[in-house]
Amino acid sequence: MGGLTRRELLKAGTALALGGVLLRPERGVAQELRFEPEAGAELKVLRWEAFVAGDRAQWEANTQKFTEASGVRVTVESIPWQEVRPRALDTADAGEGPDIIFGWFDDPHQYPDRLLPVSDLADYLGQKYGGWYDACQRYGTHQGQWIALPLGVLGTCVVYRDSHLKAAGFDSLPADTDGFLRLCQALAKNGTPPGLVLGPAVGDATVWTHWCLWAFGGKLVDLGGLTVVDSVQTEAALEYARTLYQTFAPGTTEWLDPDNNRAFLAGEISLTFNGVSIYDQAKKADDPALQAIAEDIRHANLPVGPVGAPTELFQLTQAMIYNHTQYPNAAKEYLRFMWEREQYEPWQAAANGYVTQPLRGYESNSVWSQDPLILPYRDCTERMLWNGFAGPLGAASARALADNIVVNMFASAASGALTFADAMQQAKQAAGRYYRV
Repeated sequence: MGGLTRRELLKAGTALALGGVLLRPERGVAQELRFEPEAGAELKVLRWEAFVAGDRAQWEANTQKFTEASGVRVTVESIPWQEVRPRALDTADAGEGPDIIFGWFDDPHQYPDRLLPVSDLADYLGQKYGGWYDACQRYGTHQGQWIALPLGVLGTCVVYRDSHLKAAGFDSLPADTDGFLRLCQALAKNGTPPGLVLGPAVGDATVWTHWCLWAFGGKLVDLGGLTVVDSVQTEAALEYARTLYQTFAPGTTEWLDPDNNRAFLAGEISLTFNGVSIYDQAKKADDPALQAIAEDIRHANLPVGPVGAPTELFQLTQAMIYNHTQYPNAAKEYLRFMWEREQYEPWQAAANGYVTQPLRGYESNSVWSQDPLILPYRDCTERMLWNGFAGPLGAASARALADNIVVNMFASAASGALTFADAMQQAKQAAGRYYRV
């Protein structure tokens, strides 16, 4: 990885300052911050549709609590994941629409001049709750200023049926890519195949294809933003993916984010990469068959490839306040309220750890100790790299991700639709629209 340690690559030194707000001492650790909402303020908030029932219920309860405390009416609209990115972009272009949108990855870097700076709020929260994880600070800042507020990452682990793994001759999930491939081959041979999403999904396909690319030392671009995807390392990753794909259940090139959840709970696959949503749905179901599946589910962090270190990309979501809002103070106060421990931890617990915290102070949330089966998700934010690794994060990386360049390269190469060379060349040409070639 270019001679730099992973920790050095994650560092994003940013000096931020607090100012222009109401401050009061709190607990001798940080100063309490409040923004005074404008008279008659109302907020429209757009966020992604919840995959976990407890997420939405607790979010709405916290929002109502905010309204009762502040007098600010908040309307929350939830839409499918794949609709968030175009809606956010349209809002930025039009200069009108929701006051706050919860978007994906580095989308704020596509239109930083349309967003309200939140450095005062981000610095306050970081001081109070143990600091932001390095990747979150990298995602949230542009040219030394916070332009979005990370809510957390929709962590991904290997989700598998323990009984099927043991029937395939394995006592535990292999921690390396070679062992993982052997496991998938044994599962397929036993008629209990794996299945990883290879359609243009916002979350699952993006996560595992980038993991695979980086695990073998491949990259879309280098540290300087030069396109280097046509490499022997990328070819090794694609070859691995094609061999892995041969173990998958049919149809994965058409799957979107909900499809592997459905296939797992229907008994069509016994292993996938996913958030805690599969386990949560099975655990809370009235159906005894699904409850039995929940008892058989285990989770593990993604295997490590030849590079010898975690190479995980997770679906980060962050709140963007658009600068067309008539109520900037109310918008900041809403986010402050929702990120405070009294609201954040109950919401994270209600969602059963579906969102891994962006602030180190929330690692101690009891949700991680009450159910040891979800513990691997706790460390997802700490383990993650950033979109566009190893290059700079910004407009180019955001647009390349939105174009599904890496996902499309893997889908075409793994399925055999293109040769490895053609798939890499196609990806290089697509990346050339945003990066140096």
